[in-house]
Amino acid sequence: MTTEVRFYGHGLPAFKKKRLPGKLIVLEGTDGVGRSTQIALLREWLESEGYAVAVTGLKRGKLSGKAIKSAMQGHTLGDTTMNLFYATDFADRLERVIIPALQASFVVLTDCYIYSIIARAQVRGADPAWLRSVFGFALVPDAVFYLQANLAHLVPCVLNARGFDYWESGMDFLAGRDYYDSYVEYQTRLLAQFDAIADEFDFVRIDANRSIHEVFQSLQAEIKELVKGMKPPKKLKKEKKAEGKPKGKGKEAEKEKEAPSITFDRTLTTA
Repeated sequence: MTTEVRFYGHGLPAFKKKRLPGKLIVLEGTDGVGRSTQIALLREWLESEGYAVAVTGLKRGKLSGKAIKSAMQGHTLGDTTMNLFYATDFADRLERVIIPALQASFVVLTDCYIYSIIARAQVRGADPAWLRSVFGFALVPDAVFYLQANLAHLVPCVLNARGFDYWESGMDFLAGRDYYDSYVEYQTRLLAQFDAIADEFDFVRIDANRSIHEVFQSLQAEIKELVKGMKPPKKLKKEKKAEGKPKGKGKEAEKEKEAPSITFDRTLTTA
């Protein structure tokens, strides 16, 4: 079962395909909500079921990912320039990672998409119409799962993980210099943006105030329905079939032992 190609706006120039056999699945939500953990669990589960999986996320593109991280360390770029940097990174990953993986029947799991960029930019005062125009080349995903958590849940998670982050506390534009107060104010504004965007872009809301296992079970149930019409790639089917055959004897067994095992090409799984 293939997915109809849809874009949020003008689309990618010269991209003519009408359908893609893979599935594009997005996990959204603020930092500390557990996106990376859930993506790791989902990848392990999907691969155990025979699906090829590609994983990507913000600032992982080869073209500008490192430049964004460097700019964030030096706090040297204005908001508009930073948003265009993010758009460049996203366009690079869309063209080099996401679309090729979808063409190859992969399930693509992405840790954040254009929505995180839009939400954070709008909190900082960027024009909503301009942002949506800039990201008009983005593919419409097959599903967006919004890991929704409240501040009472997020604060201890963030403190136990790494502490308050400069950017995730809004220290680049808020007047206060106290990390905790700034974090609470920024995240309150950001969660309000995510809630509004969730309605606009039809997110599937997942209660992330629960345990990791409970959140995973909810995601698993949703994604199981989404991918059930897909067929695992033939290469993986052959591998599973070969694993089920009884081993031969004598020379045949030696040949089998020496032969390289079949593995699925996972070069697309890092961006």
